[in-house]
Amino acid sequence: MVRPHSALIVSARFYVALLLAVLPLAPPCLFAQEQVASAGQPVGGTERSANGQTLRVDALRPDVLRVRLYPAGAPAEDASWAVLPASRTARVDVSPTSDGFTTSALAVSIAADLRLRVTDRAGNVLQEDAAPPRRDGTAFTLSKAQTPDDHFFGLGDKPGPLDRVGMTFTLWNTDNFGWQESTDPIYKSIPFFLEEHAGRTLGVLLDNTFRTGFDFGHLDPKRYTLSAADGPIDYYLLYGPEAKQVVETYAWLTGPTPLPPLWSLGYQQSRYSYYPRARVEEVAARLRADRIPTDVIWLDIDYQDRNRPFTVDPQRFPNFPGLLHNLAADHFHTVLITDLHIADLPNQGYTPYDTGEAGDHFVKRNGADYVGPVWPGPSVFPDFTQASTRVWWGGLYKQFVADGASGFWNDMNEPAVFRYPSKTMPDDVQHRIDEPNTGEGFAKRTATHLEIHNVYGMENSRGTFEGLLALQPNVRPFVMTRASFAGGQRYATTWTGDNSSTWNHLRQTTPQLLNLGLSGFAMAGADVGGFAGSPSPDLLTRWLMLSAFQPIDRDHAAKGTRDHEPWVDGPAHEAIRRRFIEERYRLMPYLYTTAEEMSRTGLPILRPLFLEFPHANADGHPLDLDAHGEFLFGPHLLVADNPSPDEVAPYEVHLPSGVWYDYWTGATLDRRVSAASGTGALDAEIRDAGPAALAPLMVTPTLEKLPVYVRAGAIVPMQPLTQSTGETPSGPLTLRVFAPAATAAPTDVCQGDLYTDDGDSYNFRKGQYLRLQFSCTRAADDSLTVTLARQTGSFTPWWTALRFEVVGFPAKTAASSAGNSLALETTPLGVAVTVPFPAKPAAAATAKRKSPAVPPQTFSVTFR
Repeated sequence: MVRPHSALIVSARFYVALLLAVLPLAPPCLFAQEQVASAGQPVGGTERSANGQTLRVDALRPDVLRVRLYPAGAPAEDASWAVLPASRTARVDVSPTSDGFTTSALAVSIAADLRLRVTDRAGNVLQEDAAPPRRDGTAFTLSKAQTPDDHFFGLGDKPGPLDRVGMTFTLWNTDNFGWQESTDPIYKSIPFFLEEHAGRTLGVLLDNTFRTGFDFGHLDPKRYTLSAADGPIDYYLLYGPEAKQVVETYAWLTGPTPLPPLWSLGYQQSRYSYYPRARVEEVAARLRADRIPTDVIWLDIDYQDRNRPFTVDPQRFPNFPGLLHNLAADHFHTVLITDLHIADLPNQGYTPYDTGEAGDHFVKRNGADYVGPVWPGPSVFPDFTQASTRVWWGGLYKQFVADGASGFWNDMNEPAVFRYPSKTMPDDVQHRIDEPNTGEGFAKRTATHLEIHNVYGMENSRGTFEGLLALQPNVRPFVMTRASFAGGQRYATTWTGDNSSTWNHLRQTTPQLLNLGLSGFAMAGADVGGFAGSPSPDLLTRWLMLSAFQPIDRDHAAKGTRDHEPWVDGPAHEAIRRRFIEERYRLMPYLYTTAEEMSRTGLPILRPLFLEFPHANADGHPLDLDAHGEFLFGPHLLVADNPSPDEVAPYEVHLPSGVWYDYWTGATLDRRVSAASGTGALDAEIRDAGPAALAPLMVTPTLEKLPVYVRAGAIVPMQPLTQSTGETPSGPLTLRVFAPAATAAPTDVCQGDLYTDDGDSYNFRKGQYLRLQFSCTRAADDSLTVTLARQTGSFTPWWTALRFEVVGFPAKTAASSAGNSLALETTPLGVAVTVPFPAKPAAAATAKRKSPAVPPQTFSVTFR
């Protein structure tokens, strides 16, 4: 018998919890905005009218502008699905000029024909209209000047190279199974990009939900264009000058990715589909028997009764709660797919349909519920632009949460419909926007699907996120979505959709994930091994190796393909695959610390080199803006995959100037540039820039080799190997110190951070976390001192000892802390000592008022 899952009535207090969940833990000053009117100007900006149009420019911050063009005297609706209400309405004081205004960072001028010009305060042009804004009925085109030195990044996971220059794109969420490198559009519409010119970076968000187009010099290399078929001219300019600042500002504008549950960073096993129940149990048992660390098993649509969302097939999956309970007991989290199409089954006891129809929660066409064919057959579709519908939708998860499911997967939400060449619902389907007290600013009105299509998937994932938060207010939701829009990172992680089991798609994964990270979606992955098709043993091995250094590591495959599990190609391949998954788990403290930084700043886990090395080239430009195969995993680890992974010829690796270490062997690579000779100089005091360039490293590829490098001065936290994040590591926390080069005078030349908490709840907001900051000094006498510089938070971690492991430091005979000698051990990478983890003193207080907390205890270890 089918067991439908009931709806839930959610209390209004959930909105408070939601606000806390999606905002980062940032200092209050980051969000404080000055609102001062300048004489003769609108508050925080300026406007000018011509030919029946008004161009208005507002300064939200000194480095952030909002630009709107609308019919004179008829401002467009001041609303947004993407931009946070507090950011959208922020203003700072400006200084008027004859043709615009200045802030402390920018100068704005508007010509008589409404062409806009934005420069920095030194007069460097950041963006300049190549022509006045052009309208054609409801459509418009914005033309911006482009130079041969311009580079463009972002727009989410569009296929193709990292740099978008010379290419055109359409934003229209599309179910595009079997997409290829030249395919456009695909699943997401993220109308945000970074423009890099002469070492200065500007971010651009076109806040328009209709079908939009971007041409980065394809039709005319002297201009790039932004266009839309309809909707407002409303865009934001975010100035760096460095890309890292732009990415952080974009998080201020649209919200960062929330801190994910720790388990979501572990290895994840999936397939379309694992069924029946015995097959799920078999896969779980094999993962544990073969000691392949794993945290998640995913269930695709075949666990459902006749593909009907929010049901369970009682024949294939008897005692479903018992299955989830047993998996949880063995430290597996279960993620369930819940597509948004609701089977059109009136009067058949199907609760999702009955409650949805009773609440009038489905989109309309010609006055009736729109019905289209998807996996369950004829289906209706929730109207997610109604706040009440999202509450109803979120309540449908009540039983699954009670059963023990850990996370949910919103697929097919472009929305996909198995009819029409467009693969989606007709343009005239109607959505009833009704957002009382949610802050978006929309008036209650009816909109066609042309306006809502690109945000439909985002609002679907929002409803899921909000519903899970309402059901478990102190548990971090995990939601994965296929379709989304700018700002959707507030509600869900994502993946690159239905990729293919080809070497080309393995190569495509890196630029897609990098551009997703630059576009706000820092928690993202690709189907490991490729979804469509069957990977060769070597391809699957290489993909599992690479994915160990990506935000989400999920092995997934389609029906009709060969098995993808790590053991399927015999012991030799399994051993390589296991080794890289194990390394991911050893690096879990580093990865979780990076994820916490992401949740505060918006900086992605996967980073292009130019994000950390913006001026690495001799001319001040970033290093190799399209470094094929190279990326940073967090701030310190540089992964250099083969740009043509199916080839056997040696390939080039370009490291930024400085001293680097081979992560696997500890070997030193001196890549410093001498101003005199243009060569590496071990005795030079130069750390970074120089006028000459070093020759690239040449790497000869082998199946089991993935080059990873660590920059000197990094302190990387690591842990003993576990089989899941739910298992407590046995042993000390390791701080692997990659020694900086010797200097003539003592200087703090290396640093590292560690963040930890319970990995699941929001208790960190109450101070129940631990943050450690480390530094090190290499002195003139060639001693190396590593210092625990700061310790905050009240959380008690799993470790009781710290192991300081030093790489790249000449063999020494002594180590000490506070004058006491320490036992020194030799490791494959260098030397190490282990010390007890010091307790943090309690805060002092007086009877009348609280005193400042006693400074956290610090201590140092010195190697001589």
